[in-house]
Amino acid sequence: MATVVGSLRRTRTALSGQLGAWMFFGVGFAAFVALILPRVIQSPTFFVQILVLGVTQGAIYALIALGYTLVYGIMELINFAHGDVFALGGFISLTLFAVVGITPGHTAVGWVLLPAILGVLLATMLLTGGVNMVIERVAYRPLRNAPKLASLITAIGMSFIIEGILFLWKGPVTITYPDLLPAGRIPIGSGASIGVKDLIVIGTTVVLLILLGAFIAYSKLGKAMRATSQDRDAALLMGININRTIASTFFIGAALAGVGGILYGLYFPSSLYWQTGFAAGLAAFTAAVLGGIGNIQGAALGGLLIGLVRTFNDGYGSAQWSDVLVFAILVLVLTFRPTGLLGMQVPNK
Repeated sequence: MATVVGSLRRTRTALSGQLGAWMFFGVGFAAFVALILPRVIQSPTFFVQILVLGVTQGAIYALIALGYTLVYGIMELINFAHGDVFALGGFISLTLFAVVGITPGHTAVGWVLLPAILGVLLATMLLTGGVNMVIERVAYRPLRNAPKLASLITAIGMSFIIEGILFLWKGPVTITYPDLLPAGRIPIGSGASIGVKDLIVIGTTVVLLILLGAFIAYSKLGKAMRATSQDRDAALLMGININRTIASTFFIGAALAGVGGILYGLYFPSSLYWQTGFAAGLAAFTAAVLGGIGNIQGAALGGLLIGLVRTFNDGYGSAQWSDVLVFAILVLVLTFRPTGLLGMQVPNK
């Protein structure tokens, strides 16, 4: 009898989750039809340009969201400092560009700077990954067996610390990033076009997603990460070094965020400042929750959707309401579909 009752409860919960998801999509589709579709018919070219910008911005959010979802999937920790690590990547890469003689207003642009960009990219990934490993070792590892609220408060504190460092480093003003990516555009019909910058950002994200998926699926460390995520105690009994695996997860997430910081700076050369990580981190965290926290494919999908939502709101609505809209999506997802679109993947108890 108890088994039957439990089965009925699980079925009811699943149906409620599906109903919530359909309600969520129904409201979004109705809003799109009522507010945007008439303007799309009026100006399809503008719609395509907004779509391209949304996909590009979503690709950057996806890179940040991967760090949230990797850490949560293995530790059930929401690393609120991760968005600021993304901004730190932009600041570090700007300094490294200056070291190799590339400053804002640099005249040489395009493919001739590819070796320098790749070198700065690699160095930034290593540095941001190293910083995140230090954060994990100093701030999170001593609290691993403490109540989750302690780790959550610590993560918020680390976010404030990084923001304070960025403030002292460059001041309260918006800093200018070198505009190094090619400015050409490729026509895609009906007067619309896609920029080479967009293709570089989207292509970089897709390649990194494929490499990350292959790494987690086939590498020894990736298998250790999956084993630790599924059952930490069993993984420890099987000889897996839990501390090293978790530290590597923090490194990989921060390295991807560092790439996101560079791409953000290259794509939006005049938009980087000390609190950039807060807004981007909020959007990326919402993307991770929307796609399914702990789910890599979900983080990519959520990043794409949040990028589209923000961009369409900026283009057809009011940019002042973008953060409010992101918060609203986060609340709706947590209320009606807490497991996200593709399902939540967390460690076993």
